[in-house]
Amino acid sequence: MTKSYVTLAPRGILAIGGDDRVAFLQGLVTNDVTKVGPSQAVYSAFLTPQGKYLHDFTISEVDGRLLLDCEAERLADLQRRLKMYKLRSKITLEDATAAYSVTALFGEGALEAVGLTAEPGAAAPLGGGVVFTDPRLAALGARAILPRGTEVAALEDFAPADGDAYERLRLEAGVPDGSRDMIVDKAILLENNLDDLQAISWQKGCYMGQELTARTRYRGLVRKRLMPVTVEGSLPESGAIVMLGDKEAGEMRTGADGRALALLRLEEVERARAEGLPLVVGDATIVPVKPDWATW
Repeated sequence: MTKSYVTLAPRGILAIGGDDRVAFLQGLVTNDVTKVGPSQAVYSAFLTPQGKYLHDFTISEVDGRLLLDCEAERLADLQRRLKMYKLRSKITLEDATAAYSVTALFGEGALEAVGLTAEPGAAAPLGGGVVFTDPRLAALGARAILPRGTEVAALEDFAPADGDAYERLRLEAGVPDGSRDMIVDKAILLENNLDDLQAISWQKGCYMGQELTARTRYRGLVRKRLMPVTVEGSLPESGAIVMLGDKEAGEMRTGADGRALALLRLEEVERARAEGLPLVVGDATIVPVKPDWATW
């Protein structure tokens, strides 16, 4: 695969400035914001007090501001929720989507072409913005947050590609794409592998939803996992029920070109393998594949 780039139109940028920007965000999100700087980005999430998923995003730094690469359609909701906790904190919250674009860089040699290592989150300045190895998984390549209109010049060593190519890469890797794959106010981070995808710091202090997240980990309460699957037959819709015989085994999430993600009960997956039974969704059969990065 040649070095390629895709501008991710569904992504937006929420910029957080001010003297208290790090301390403010540190008390709310799942990862350690103190690590973010010119040479490091992180992946993180914002949860309900009960530990359920609300938003996920990368956090990088440009010109002394924290840039949250989040879902553009849900940016206003994230901004509103964060503003509720501002109180007397010296921060600013600005929708900077008009100023910056988010671009995915992938393919053989993509990281080396922008001077990055394969360490998740490794960052460097680029064209008035920032480029960083995907903090979730280096196999996804890098992300560049660049001033709008400068992408072609900044990425002259890359060839433009269509979004389908990056979508296939993401699905094969088994990485969720925000609220497309994680149900807002319902999804649990560990069921969706955000522990293995570097979204959670187990060493930092308190944050919103920490109690349930920690309890889920330490009590071994993870009974489902989001898994990449191959699809034999018609691609099921997101939300379609996966059956093992007459028993529900999980639900489908996003998919394309015979690949998809599915939230599956681990017990039923093991039973299907042990007994040679198919996992069925309508007229399709799915075959789960454990990602090579997964620790479960």
